[in-house]
Amino acid sequence: MSFRTPDPLHRLMLDDVRGAQKMLSGVARTTAMEGSRYLSSLVGAPVHFKCENLQRTGSFKLRGAYVRIAGLRPEERAAGVVAASAGNHAQGVALASRLLGVRATVFMPVGAPLPKVAATREYGADVRLHGHVVDETLAAAERYARETGAVFIHPFDHPDIIVGQGTVGLEILEQCPEVRTILVGVGGGGLAAGIGLAVKSVRPDVKVIGVQAEGAAAYPPSLAAGHPVVVDSPVTMADGIKVGRPGDVPFALVQEYVDEVRTVSEDALSSALLLCLERAKLVVEPAGASPVAALLGDPGSFEGPVVAVLSGGNVDPLLLQRILRHGMAAGGRYLSLRLRVTDRPGALATLLAVLTVADANVLDVSHVRTDPRLGLTEAEVELHLETKGPEHCREVADALRDAGYTVLG
Repeated sequence: MSFRTPDPLHRLMLDDVRGAQKMLSGVARTTAMEGSRYLSSLVGAPVHFKCENLQRTGSFKLRGAYVRIAGLRPEERAAGVVAASAGNHAQGVALASRLLGVRATVFMPVGAPLPKVAATREYGADVRLHGHVVDETLAAAERYARETGAVFIHPFDHPDIIVGQGTVGLEILEQCPEVRTILVGVGGGGLAAGIGLAVKSVRPDVKVIGVQAEGAAAYPPSLAAGHPVVVDSPVTMADGIKVGRPGDVPFALVQEYVDEVRTVSEDALSSALLLCLERAKLVVEPAGASPVAALLGDPGSFEGPVVAVLSGGNVDPLLLQRILRHGMAAGGRYLSLRLRVTDRPGALATLLAVLTVADANVLDVSHVRTDPRLGLTEAEVELHLETKGPEHCREVADALRDAGYTVLG
């Protein structure tokens, strides 16, 4: 079964998505819908998470990849498939190919996180590391397709991919029939286009809102221009939505079915990831946390009930560690201070005693005694502290001043 037509921009229909849903039965999980009391209190209406981070391979990408590969003709399957990806699409194509008995070759950047490379290989794909940026990796995969006859599986710019991703929208309507707003992260646009198509075809009253990272937001200028435009050198921690140009096929559908596309900052993304981990006990990658970032940024602007699609949970542990630190800093959970103390025995211990009373956790201390800017009896101390939030930061700084210390910054 395939939904391809001679015109790639042909009008996809709800029946196409329903056909994909039948095809995916027993393949893709119907992922959980979890409520968030914290976000519900901010929005003033129920907020639910659609947990595609708990999907097989850790993201929604399996849905579209399976539908696309299942729709290939026998001779196309025999030639094998090829894809280019830094992570989620790679794993989706690898597992879908294994389930369908199709040989898969996946090109990944040289710097791709080791856990994602290992997972893609474990799903059965022949992984080839090439290039340092995704554009170089993509070019290598397309060249391989031309040379070998393998079918290139695009991550978002194909009707089959879009209707596969659209099954997320059908599940949302089944699990939360009273939904009024759906928030979904946007990169190339395949997931937003599919969800918009499925949801608006059944419930045109439901708002579908896309969310992009500010440093990789190609959709707002593209929608304003009426055609896809390129954002040069997109920069964001959210590699799952780090796409410089919308796909032609999803762009037409986003124009028709998505009500608006918002942008969020890197600080908002890291804070949202931290919230998912602390409050919901869910590991979510930055791209998957983008709808949560939009909710945190302007909670009063969304009509509830709201469903935020957590599109994936494949995050490298080292990146997760850095993002969590960034999120804690953005949330006022870290405090860095420089101050002058008297250079005498026991001065540092006295300072630390003040911090103990203020209930600040010391992460790092730098004690400088030889700077020419210091007086003969002075030393400078730089402190990195873990705190309980912005108000606690102020309390700690006030406690130091009350104890007679001069806080320099």
